[in-house]
Formats: sequence, C-alpha cells, structure tokens
Amino acid sequence: MLAVKQLNHSYGQSRALWDLDFSALEGTITCVMGRNGVGKTTLVKCILGLEPIDSGEITLGGEAIHHLNTENRVRRGIGYVPQGREIFSSLTVEENLAIALGARRDKLKTIPDRVYDLFPVLKEMGSRRGGDLSGGQQQQLAIGRALVSEPDLLILDEPNEGIQPNIVQQIGGVLLQLNKDENLTIILVEQKLTFARRLGQLFYLMDKGRCVAEGDMASLGDDLIKKFLAV
Repeated sequence: MLAVKQLNHSYGQSRALWDLDFSALEGTITCVMGRNGVGKTTLVKCILGLEPIDSGEITLGGEAIHHLNTENRVRRGIGYVPQGREIFSSLTVEENLAIALGARRDKLKTIPDRVYDLFPVLKEMGSRRGGDLSGGQQQQLAIGRALVSEPDLLILDEPNEGIQPNIVQQIGGVLLQLNKDENLTIILVEQKLTFARRLGQLFYLMDKGRCVAEGDMASLGDDLIKKFLAV
C-alpha cells in the first residue's frame, strides 16, 4: 500500500529523518511509536507532502507520490487526522465535514451517511460550531472529516491526545470496525501502549529520526519498551 524508502528530511541545518524505511501493508493497522521529538509527526507530514523531503522515495500503491502536492496525494486516497485535530472552529460541524467532499474521487456532493453512522454525535450537532464542541467531539469530527473522502489509507497522529477515556474506547472501536469491515489501511502514530496494542497488528519504533525496530505487535517486548518508550 504505502512504502517509504531512504527518506531524509532536515529543518535547516538539523537533520530530522535519517535514511528512514517504512511501509504499511494493505488492510493492516500499523503503529508508529516512540518518545516525543523522535520524528513521528515529521514522517507523517513528509508522507502527506506537508514537509519537503531532502531525498528518498514515497510510493502509494506502487505509484511515486513524493513529487505531488498535498491535495493530489489526498486525491490518491489518503485521509489524514492531524495532531491537535485542526478543525475550523468558526464553521459548523456539517461545514467542517463538507470541506472534505472536494477530495472525493467520485465527486459526491453530500456527506456520506456512513460518517454519521460511525459518529452519531456529528449528526446531532451538525449545526453547532466546531469550536463549541468538547475535545472528544472535535476528535470525532476530525476523524469523520477524514473519512468523508473515503480514503484507502487513513493516517492518524496522536488521536487520543487530551481525550476522555470513553471517547478513546469509542474511537478505537470505530477504527477496528473500519479495518475489519472495509479493509481500511491505517497508520496510527500513538504513544499510549495499551491503545496501540489493542489496535495495532504491526509496529515501527522510532528514535532520533531513525526506525530502530519493527515487527508484529506481539513481538514488542519489554526490552524494546524500556529502551525506546519508557519515560
């Protein structure tokens, strides 16, 4: 589905990613893990085209996409839920969702019922401004917005940050349902080990801009957790 090869990225004179290799297999949930500041969000932004790469290759379904702008990468079937949600606080819930219709490949002009089925609160609060929602409701809105375009690949960056536990459970259930029922490929940037183990089938551990370990989630042992995840 997605392959990143020998990716390098710098912020000025500071190197953020070093010859990084990463892949997400079709129909899987892959967790990208590591402490703060190791390059997880930078990797995601490079995949989306929100940050330029110094060198390397990014392919989606075998097609090189690293030369495309963000809009065209999204049109290739990538949905993105950024860290911090980044909803439009002055727009209504419905208006926030409708913005993503422009990325649909079938040119549908109405918000799919599937989004409201997954997150009924979005239907109930359709006329409420995004900035008036709770943190958990805003996160559901951010995920719903990403799903409006019916992506083949959904990337979520720290979706549980600042969210109450019951909403975390609900979001986890929705993601598992999408993966199981619709074979949606998911990349999850996550620091909460319990949530990552609940959802993830595969993992990548990052440290200092490099991928230092990868494998099946079941192989993520205490030694790796202590070395690269423990605070």
